[in-house]
Amino acid sequence: MRRNGFTLLETVIAMALAAFFVHAGSISIGRLVAKLRLQRAVWEIGSSLNQARFRSVWEGAPVRVRFEGARYRLEIYEAGAEGWRLDRAGLLEGVTVEANNSPAFYPEGTVSNLATIVVSNPTGSYKITIAISGRIKAARVA
Repeated sequence: MRRNGFTLLETVIAMALAAFFVHAGSISIGRLVAKLRLQRAVWEIGSSLNQARFRSVWEGAPVRVRFEGARYRLEIYEAGAEGWRLDRAGLLEGVTVEANNSPAFYPEGTVSNLATIVVSNPTGSYKITIAISGRIKAARVA
């Protein structure tokens, strides 16, 4: 007796194994994507803070960064209008951002408000601190 093809049991086992490996791979890829989103958000916040500091020195006007949930806003102070003008805004996807205040950088390179910004998602957290000198430091929180 010659057999061609697979039995129903063999087919079910093969499909179950395939589903298991696809599911395991999607969990790994999903975790990697979340980790990369966290790192990207930390980089983008640090970059925006550095840009605010350098822009303040370059333009001779105060520049601040405000955080509202997962959004941030880079604003420049206009003396004539006596108010803050939006320069650019961004959305940080896949993370939660908590800031204790909105740091404002001044032409001397200093910052008015010391700030601590915590960026997190299910893969971990980073703490970004701004010293009075304007120095920005990001560290992974265990």
